[in-house]
Amino acid sequence: MGLYDSIEVSASALTAQRLAMDVIANNIANVNTTRTPEGGAFKRQLVVFAQKDEAASQTDTLDGDSDPGSARAGVQVVGVVNDNSPDKLVYDPSHPDADPQGYVHMPNIEVVKEMVDMMAASRAYEANVTAIQEARTMGSATMGLLRA
Repeated sequence: MGLYDSIEVSASALTAQRLAMDVIANNIANVNTTRTPEGGAFKRQLVVFAQKDEAASQTDTLDGDSDPGSARAGVQVVGVVNDNSPDKLVYDPSHPDADPQGYVHMPNIEVVKEMVDMMAASRAYEANVTAIQEARTMGSATMGLLRA
């Protein structure tokens, strides 16, 4: 794996973690949404990550053989899925979305859990920024050695 490959891996992780933070922020923003266009309470959304498909992006060596060590690596977002855990039921007969028994179906979102997920995504983002900065520093140091 070369210098640019390591930057590409970290860049793909930056993109994935940024999307994860956007989804988490959307979850927090909808913590009290009891009515959606699809009907019912808002459902918590989760980001699904996967390793990038390496087979499609392998590069060839000078002798024409495929080098598995030179395959592009990284992370990609496979999709955003709804968490199908049950809604929280809150007794509030005066709420316009209350059922006949007086219960309101609230989103299945726990703000504390979302904040922990946001902190984890933020730390992963910071770690990848640091990795890119260190790769740049190593590249600059290498160029300095080659000039000398």
